[in-house]
Amino acid sequence: MRIPARFNGPPGSGNGGWSAGVFAAAAPGSGIRQVTLRLPPPLEADLEVRDDLVYAGSSLIAELADVPDAGPGVDPVGWDTAVTAARDYPGFTAHPFPTCFVCGPERAEGDGLRIFPGPLPDGRTAAPWTVPDEVSAPLLWAALDCPGGWTAITPGQAYVLGRIAVALATPPEPGAHCVITGAVVELTGRKALVDSAVHGPDGQRLAVARATWIRTA
Repeated sequence: MRIPARFNGPPGSGNGGWSAGVFAAAAPGSGIRQVTLRLPPPLEADLEVRDDLVYAGSSLIAELADVPDAGPGVDPVGWDTAVTAARDYPGFTAHPFPTCFVCGPERAEGDGLRIFPGPLPDGRTAAPWTVPDEVSAPLLWAALDCPGGWTAITPGQAYVLGRIAVALATPPEPGAHCVITGAVVELTGRKALVDSAVHGPDGQRLAVARATWIRTA
């Protein structure tokens, strides 16, 4: 098992959501999976799952566990509302990791997901997302990742994913116009507990996540 260099988050390490989705797919468990990242997932390195623990050599990268749920999700907004919110995406002017596979504005169309969660008046984030051809469980984990984190990220205060649990209901169709929303549940010290959800064109809830992000600066 490897994380290809394309799927980076911070430079030199895997995007947290994508990596967690790969780990969960490699060790599916018996229910909703939660992945706790202990070290930044290395890119282009051999990784191995042993008893719900992910290792790169002797280094513990992640822990997997079954959990009862992945949070309540976040209510959707319409496509046009999400498009408007995305115009004010803070990452356009100040992004701690501008080449992130999910939300990096420096990634080209067809290379990164280019999901740009902008603020809503009630503090949630919303982003429009046209689903690419390569639909997979790790892709959904990745899409749920950053829109939650951007409810906590502020200029000069970078956060990285520490833990995420995802519940997948129905995979979206390639080319579908989906909306991703995020919301802060709780801010405590350096930790941000956040929820996110993907909804399809008809408003159907496709996937939800609950994550803990850790402030690095």
